[in-house]
Amino acid sequence: MASYPIWNKVTACIYKGQKSYGVKQTGDVSVYVGSSAKNSHHFLNHSTTMRERTNGDREFRFYVDGVLIKRVLLPKGGVDLVKLKNVPNDLQTGKILYRDDIHLIDDPDPEA
Repeated sequence: MASYPIWNKVTACIYKGQKSYGVKQTGDVSVYVGSSAKNSHHFLNHSTTMRERTNGDREFRFYVDGVLIKRVLLPKGGVDLVKLKNVPNDLQTGKILYRDDIHLIDDPDPEA
């Protein structure tokens, strides 16, 4: 695997094997569905992002249609990911968290 913080492996019935590509900070994918190239409709967008925190930790996020789905942290010098709460308190209120509304958050209390 090349030295990219985000690495995507794609498996599809049209390929004989996996295809893969790396991303440095933001990978956006638009998914279209339908019966042909002329009859295709936008279905969803998904994004994977990586941002480096001031202390050197790397935070990764996954969004579907701009809504935050999952966050993890790779501590500087670490080898294991730490699962993070999406955003403290907001999930308890039922508020939908959109990509443009969220900035890096230093979680003092990561989920176990």
